[in-house]
Amino acid sequence: MVGLGAMGAGIAQLAVEAGYDVVGREVTAELGVQAATRIGHFLTRKVEKGQLAREACDAAVGRLDTTVDLERLSDCDLVIEAIVEELAPKRSLFAELDRICRADAILATNTSALSVTEIAAATTRPERVVGMHFFNPAPLMPLVEVVQAELTSEEVVAVAAAVGTRLGKEVVCCHDTPGFVVNRVLIPLLNDCLRVLDEARVTPEALDVALKNGAGWPMGPCALADLIGIDVHVHSAEALYARSRDPRMAPPARIVAMRDAGLLGRKSGRGFYTYD
Repeated sequence: MVGLGAMGAGIAQLAVEAGYDVVGREVTAELGVQAATRIGHFLTRKVEKGQLAREACDAAVGRLDTTVDLERLSDCDLVIEAIVEELAPKRSLFAELDRICRADAILATNTSALSVTEIAAATTRPERVVGMHFFNPAPLMPLVEVVQAELTSEEVVAVAAAVGTRLGKEVVCCHDTPGFVVNRVLIPLLNDCLRVLDEARVTPEALDVALKNGAGWPMGPCALADLIGIDVHVHSAEALYARSRDPRMAPPARIVAMRDAGLLGRKSGRGFYTYD
């Protein structure tokens, strides 16, 4: 596992629970310790809730090894990347992994909006590169999209899907296209919802009530944007618009202004709503 932020740590937690030995690489030892502590905390919470035996928790924690040395991943069968959502750093990392890892290793990216094909092109083995898009928070969200890039082999897709299933996820396989499946639908849909705020002169509360009660949404679009993070949504929308040039992908000016003002939703304490 390369990158042990919120997403990477969640994927690493799933893997150790599923019985995999995991090497987690972070840029500093302190960040690695923080991630391991966070994973241990969440597994302990599951013990307290009766969802996991203490022995299984201890065994899972013992299967995680953190490091700052990328070379430690040289003998891994599968490497999943969950670093910053920018193309250049990902391509640079995959070029390094291409040099370090075994020729038969599978290299996977957790990107939600970037081209898996472009990331794979940074390697000499694009047939061994695949997308494994987990959703946040990874331990709780039940879906993983397995994304086949232009040159990804069918065997690699099948292995990635089998890993996703072993991690307890519902697996949807698709080809590399802007937004894959969920974000291809969700991002323009959320953008349309947020544009209605100004077009219909409706409050965020009223819009959420309308979609929950009129369309059966479990959560209104404004509350959902706050949960995702306004900055995360804007970043993904901009990336998908750059790839597709579909005007519906472009983030509405209102949420770009919110991002610029630091109104990021739950993570900052204020977005469309205010949080304690």
